[in-house]
Amino acid sequence: MTAGIEKLKTSLPAGAWTQDPDLIDPHLREWRDKYFGKTPILLTPRTTDEVSIAVKICAAHKLPIMPQGGNTGLVGGNTPQGEVLISLKKMTAVRDLNPTANAITVEAGATLQSVLDAADAADRKFPLTLSSQGSCTVGGVLSTNAGGNHVLKYGTTKELVFGVEAVLADGSIFNGLTSLRKDNTGYDLNRLFLGAEGTLGIITAATLKLFPKPGYIQRALIGIDSAATAVALLEPFRAGGKLAMFEVMPSIGYRAVVDNFDNIRDPFSEHHPWYLLCDWEVETDEEGLNIAETVIGKAIENNTVKDAIIALNQTQAADILSIREHMSAGQKFLGGSIKHDITVPIDKIPEFFERANAAMQNVVAGCRPVGFGHFGDGNIHYNIAQPEGADREAFLANWDALSQPVFDIVDALGGSISAEHGIGIMKRDDLAQRASPVKMKLLRTLKNALDPDGIMNPRVMV
Repeated sequence: MTAGIEKLKTSLPAGAWTQDPDLIDPHLREWRDKYFGKTPILLTPRTTDEVSIAVKICAAHKLPIMPQGGNTGLVGGNTPQGEVLISLKKMTAVRDLNPTANAITVEAGATLQSVLDAADAADRKFPLTLSSQGSCTVGGVLSTNAGGNHVLKYGTTKELVFGVEAVLADGSIFNGLTSLRKDNTGYDLNRLFLGAEGTLGIITAATLKLFPKPGYIQRALIGIDSAATAVALLEPFRAGGKLAMFEVMPSIGYRAVVDNFDNIRDPFSEHHPWYLLCDWEVETDEEGLNIAETVIGKAIENNTVKDAIIALNQTQAADILSIREHMSAGQKFLGGSIKHDITVPIDKIPEFFERANAAMQNVVAGCRPVGFGHFGDGNIHYNIAQPEGADREAFLANWDALSQPVFDIVDALGGSISAEHGIGIMKRDDLAQRASPVKMKLLRTLKNALDPDGIMNPRVMV
């Protein structure tokens, strides 16, 4: 390893590497303080060629590599345990933006927010939005196949990518950057790297799909009685194809936000068991108001909806969206939290909650389920907060004991144990145990074919 590290230092520009522990330290800590790591060297290349040089050296010396984007991952796939750490944070350029082709080519270290801003400046929309969009990066969201709030209308990250540029395990550069919507020349190699968590190569750039920007976004916050009510409202709310966001929050998570952040207020005069946040993308504010008033009005008439706030301007719309955006941060006020990112068929959501909530109480009496998320596509962030007054560390020791019943129920309902955060280290063993032998064989065959020495993010996924 020493010879390889010295070769990296002499072959890369001085500004492309560091062994300064103070500069490295922020890259070794996961934001929830669940994972802590170590690395012999941090590489910060500025170009794809520099990434290629670094990987060639690592391959020659059999040095394991971990790529890192914005370090916002939640499953341990971005925290090194002795690997050479390659951060793409200096590769942030927008290489091309083509409004005619509705395409933007950006480097992997660009934040998601910078892509949203660039698209907006060109009167276009990039529909992937996340609460961490100010810090998560293009490479990271592609490598984990992030979902976000608009999967209902636009699909997951995989469906928003034309092609990628990636450095393979031998240091060669795959250039799949294109804005072509039709290309039938063999296997779709670009998709190999999407959701692969850096195990097959390092994404260095991508060409992403843009869309016409809607004339107006009509937003509404709705008080309801149950998760089953939310599922029942999905069909009438999405009639006409305008519904772009359908987010559901339980009272416990909602209150954790509105009761603890000074700049966020509860717009309702009464409390509700559940809350539904919706966006309709339309051409005019008049059209949006008509849709919201019509569908919500009918639901109020039949007593499905208890109360509703229909945003009348962008300030109101931003205020009610901020409640959903603070759901993750708000749970810190509930103490320790054991988190699951799962998906089930939409019609099975109420059954999932009934079964999972009961199972959680059987393991830790008094624990508090906080299940929220993208019900329009079946994705639930099913988090379990510690019992009131419990010891945080003692509760977190139940992570596996609480996770296995959740995964058992997800399997029984035909769902997935990972919806949009990836497998990483946290769910690696669960994947191996729960996926079919054929699937695991194919995953390992691909891994061995593209990375025969196993140097690319070697502890992750497979």
